[in-house]
Amino acid sequence: MSATQTSPPVAPLPPVEEPKNYLNIKQTIASWLLTVDHKRICLMYMVSITLFFAVGGFGAMLIRLELLTPQGDFMTADGYNKSFTLHGIMMVFFFLIPSIPATLGNFLVPIMVGAKDVAFPRLNLLSWYVFMGGAVMAVTAVLLGGVDTGWTFYTPYSSTYANGSVIIAGLAAFVAGFSSILTGLNFVVTIHKMRAPGLTWYRMPLFMWAIYSTSVIQILGTPVVAITLVMMVLERGLGFGFFDPRLGGDPILFQHLFWFYSHPAVYIMILPGLGVISEVISGMSRRKVFGYHFVAFSSVAIAMISFIVWGHHMFTSGQSVYAGMVFSFLTFLVAIPSAIKVFNWLGTMYQGSILFATPMIYALGFLGLFAVGGLTGLFLSSLGTDLHMHDTYFVVAHFHYIMVGGAVMAMFAGLHYWWPKISGRMYPEPLGQTAAALMFFGFNFTFFPQFLVGYLGMPRRYYAYPEEMQIFNILSSIGSSILAIGYILPVIYLTWSWFYGPKASQNPWGVTGLEWEEMPSPPPTENFTHDVVVTKEPYSYAKEAH
Repeated sequence: MSATQTSPPVAPLPPVEEPKNYLNIKQTIASWLLTVDHKRICLMYMVSITLFFAVGGFGAMLIRLELLTPQGDFMTADGYNKSFTLHGIMMVFFFLIPSIPATLGNFLVPIMVGAKDVAFPRLNLLSWYVFMGGAVMAVTAVLLGGVDTGWTFYTPYSSTYANGSVIIAGLAAFVAGFSSILTGLNFVVTIHKMRAPGLTWYRMPLFMWAIYSTSVIQILGTPVVAITLVMMVLERGLGFGFFDPRLGGDPILFQHLFWFYSHPAVYIMILPGLGVISEVISGMSRRKVFGYHFVAFSSVAIAMISFIVWGHHMFTSGQSVYAGMVFSFLTFLVAIPSAIKVFNWLGTMYQGSILFATPMIYALGFLGLFAVGGLTGLFLSSLGTDLHMHDTYFVVAHFHYIMVGGAVMAMFAGLHYWWPKISGRMYPEPLGQTAAALMFFGFNFTFFPQFLVGYLGMPRRYYAYPEEMQIFNILSSIGSSILAIGYILPVIYLTWSWFYGPKASQNPWGVTGLEWEEMPSPPPTENFTHDVVVTKEPYSYAKEAH
């Protein structure tokens, strides 16, 4: 008999432990709610503003349902007022203003400057709690109290006729303003004081220039609207005569104070998006940004000019015609730095080796919508044409082309661009491109008819209108359904990607920059495991195509 020799059993290999990163280091609820890690705070903001976007979208849905027919047969006039107030307050104060700075800004500012965290980590966490406190107050006031003044809180509606919930809504915006100030302060100090050795101002990513300019507006402009809202609350609650003519006040004073902040607030919403687009177009075109210095200083110019153009909202309010001429000229002036960005992005793409991935599709959509929004703004900057189109749906369409077509498309471009770094996973590319196309076409379907109906004279905030304008409103309502699908789709596939998406490499796009070249995906808690020294000139742009 022959003996069969058997090999000894092989011990199973120990499971490979996943590298520690900011997501898996601690996973308790307390570790999230008490975190001072800027990356986790970014995700907390991201979840929060997504919820408030849904609440604001609900208000938009009610508006579009009402406007399907010329008669006010779906809601009462008061219910319609409450719907557009809900939509406006949620979208402006609790989505658009914090959208990019509080999410992508929080995640990227320390990483892009080579720091381990923001300058004041505890203030960063406090800003989220302050933001959530203001949001809870706003939702309570609008949903339960039925505020019906619109997001502008114009007097005398907010001081004489409105119910007591206006006080709560005004205080909610006041509280949320402190969150904006804390975020801006953190970014300014971080960019000034915590840049890595070798990272000079002219080596900084253009996203940092945009965030820095935005932060200056937040710090200087937000206190003005905070004081204005406090004055409104004092008038409404205690009878102080600031804005109500019956109490010796001046309603035009409210408009001056409100728009002194709220027009710069437009650039709080759009400037970070312009920075995102600079990074995405550079990376996806495999080229340095054409005219780096011009693009960088155009962000600073937009921030500076934004403080001296507020009067173009008041051409029909009785201000001096000479003041109107000055504000008209200054408003045309802001088109110059905006055009510099657009033409330099086109110059960047020229002869570039363009990768038509999802972030680039969103960026191209942004270019089209931002151009339409900017050019139609010139019509409203002119004294003659503004008299005809003031407070019509032409203004609504222009505003949404800039704020939603611009800021939101830019946010989605940046979110998809940096999603592999944030989550450590990739998303399904075909679904991403489909969502980008749905957003672009759905948006144009929704808001371009509003240019036409506004030019024909339909005032905004009216829930009944002449029958000949119904076709334009039907088109807008159909387009809003397509747009809603475009917004819901990324929520679904990015959530799936978070749990089940394929693992992302450290640099899936093959671009340069500290966030791509110096850290894994997702990053560790302390960002960098070594001291970072920047030696490239300039440092953060994609490799040249040859």
